[in-house]
Amino acid sequence: MRDDAQPIVRLAGRLAEAQTGAFLEACAGAGPAPLLDLADLISVDAVGLDALMRVQAQGARLVGLPEYIRLKLELLMRELPPGR
Repeated sequence: MRDDAQPIVRLAGRLAEAQTGAFLEACAGAGPAPLLDLADLISVDAVGLDALMRVQAQGARLVGLPEYIRLKLELLMRELPPGR
């Protein structure tokens, strides 16, 4: 889905290892710097968190991320070695 010129990827439910491949494909297919609508994301495992970090590092903008998932993501990003 697109909002004017910005591609949007909506994710609902869970983002676990089993869904990560399809999620990454959807993000890649959306083009550069998609907007990720995560308002309906319920849970995410370690593989899903890594996928969110990767797409964010590639320019995706995360919006609507539930607070507890945002905190997990921020904690992981602080623990990463410099340069990753």
